[in-house]
Amino acid sequence: MPFDIDSARARLPGRRIEWYSSVGSTMLEAARMAREGCASGTLVGAEQQTAGMGRHGRAWHSEPGAGLYVSFVLRPTMDASRLPLLMLAMGLAAREAIVKTTGLSTDLRWPNDVLINGKKCAGILAQMDGGGTVIAGIGINVSHIAFAPELADTATSLKLEGARASREDLLVTLAPSVDEFMARAAAQPSVVLDLFTHASSYVLDRRVSVDQDGGFLSGVTCGLDASGFLRLRQDSGLEVTILAGGVRPV
Repeated sequence: MPFDIDSARARLPGRRIEWYSSVGSTMLEAARMAREGCASGTLVGAEQQTAGMGRHGRAWHSEPGAGLYVSFVLRPTMDASRLPLLMLAMGLAAREAIVKTTGLSTDLRWPNDVLINGKKCAGILAQMDGGGTVIAGIGINVSHIAFAPELADTATSLKLEGARASREDLLVTLAPSVDEFMARAAAQPSVVLDLFTHASSYVLDRRVSVDQDGGFLSGVTCGLDASGFLRLRQDSGLEVTILAGGVRPV
């Protein structure tokens, strides 16, 4: 069923929402609009992305009409060094929208994945775009009933997990959650760190493997640092800070 953009706009008054039937990437469209001077909070969405963007240059599978694929133009009152914290805030916002809309139990995998029953149902990507602007993309698998073979063991959707959720309801819940958690990240960063820690099974005392430029680190997670990076205690006892990389359970 096509996204009811009129309903969404009526329920999110005062927010500019641009919606496309198909677009290369909502991230790129949002960045273009940001450079043209659009207001903070402007939202770009699409029924389909032909070149959806994931972390580390990976593609995001965007089945037409099956997911919520949106990007926000944000102008937070903090510098680029706080981008990891903003990623955590966006993850909390996506999780809250899913929980409020579906009632499903969720987990957060540092730094940017929302999981249900151990499988990824949503991902977040945030990038600085100059002048203090952040482009934050969120993809949520809503009504997918199958995934490509390479994703079948690791991905899921709200529908596959037994929830009936409209993309309109998700978006109307998501947008104010993004506003709320971005404001918290700016004013109360320690609160965002605490909320993420409590919402995630990956932050404390979880044995994980971390993909690091073709190699792997393994150990037990031991919390977040003040910037939102993950700390890992290796088997040797050495503690290291994970700045980036895919974190997976062992």
